Amino acid sequence: MLCKPKRVPIELTRLIFRQQQRQLSSKSSRHSRRTDGRDRDDSYTGKRKQNPEAHDLYLYKSKGQHILTNPRVLDKIVITSSIKTTDTVLEIGPGTGNLTLRLLDAAKEVVAVEIDTRMVEILNKRVAEHGFQDKLNVIRKDALRTEFPQFDLVVANIPYGISSPLVTKLVYGMNPFRSATLLLQKEFARRLLAKPGDSEFNRLAVNVKLVAEVEFVMDVSKRDFLPCPKVDSSVVIIRPKADIPDVNLQEWSAFTRTCFNKKNRTLGAILKQKKKVLELLRLSKMTGSRTETADNGCEYFECSSDSDDSEEGESDEGRLCSSSSSEIEVGLFKEKVIEVLNSEGFDKKRPSKLSNEELLQLLSSFNQAGIYFHDQAKSKNAKNVAFAATDSS
Repeated sequence: MLCKPKRVPIELTRLIFRQQQRQLSSKSSRHSRRTDGRDRDDSYTGKRKQNPEAHDLYLYKSKGQHILTNPRVLDKIVITSSIKTTDTVLEIGPGTGNLTLRLLDAAKEVVAVEIDTRMVEILNKRVAEHGFQDKLNVIRKDALRTEFPQFDLVVANIPYGISSPLVTKLVYGMNPFRSATLLLQKEFARRLLAKPGDSEFNRLAVNVKLVAEVEFVMDVSKRDFLPCPKVDSSVVIIRPKADIPDVNLQEWSAFTRTCFNKKNRTLGAILKQKKKVLELLRLSKMTGSRTETADNGCEYFECSSDSDDSEEGESDEGRLCSSSSSEIEVGLFKEKVIEVLNSEGFDKKRPSKLSNEELLQLLSSFNQAGIYFHDQAKSKNAKNVAFAATDSS
């Protein structure tokens, strides 16, 4: 004979419910409390690092200090990186060492670049406790301003605020490497992965994919971090290409900046603006003349903005540039620009729809016609340049 389950009195049920509600309310108030009158972005989130050594460490969102704590995600990042026992791994922003310890266990050496002294102290202590101190090289400097030593791989949870310049520094830097496994803000990762025609397609993707392939690995919930950021993250792998196009990087940078400043306008509308025609004419004349110095009259072009949508209301600087070139010369040069666009069928096309191959083809046609987007005299003695591949859209 089966026994009926014992009923819980309704009064006890209500009491348990009220206790649960009070506990939830108490947790919510602790998470929302601010300390020391700091701004919201710099406030202590109420969560502390799970490592015992970091129990008094304040973590600031505004400095990109979001510590990844999910062990499954940490393990997946290390496995995906395909680390060899002979590899030297570069880690940027190691924080308190959750990822670093796993990297040290797999690699020959880890070079950790960390600017926060507090983080370095905790990192060194944890590494020493695990007996890995001989395999760790800590560089206590700004990752954007320091010169990296030689390395084989990059594995890092990159601070959100420096993602774009840091990715650019890696892919256009002088150090060859096999791959970079990076944990990035999800929106930023989507821009890196964007293809022509996607709404997120931008100059950053164009410039990075000129020299590297980008592969999506996985999404990471914001709840896997302390303090919890406002958005989710994604892991991507960047692999440098073995063969890259033979193109002047400074010329390419200036060309993509011009195209993607107004990426949804047609190339004809972008390049036939009077101010842009004057700028290109000036650069072409500087390239074609050995006697004319690079600084002569170029201040206008360096300070001008490509975001002007109209030719009306020409500035005093624009009139100054016009005075150095006759209207006939400007008109003839504009016709040359239009001829290149029409001959290649690009006049009505938009940069946001073009592949790198098409952009390279158009740039080559312009250069063959004597039309340049960067002062070539300044490029002759330049080495491989890590230009600013930020999204201008």
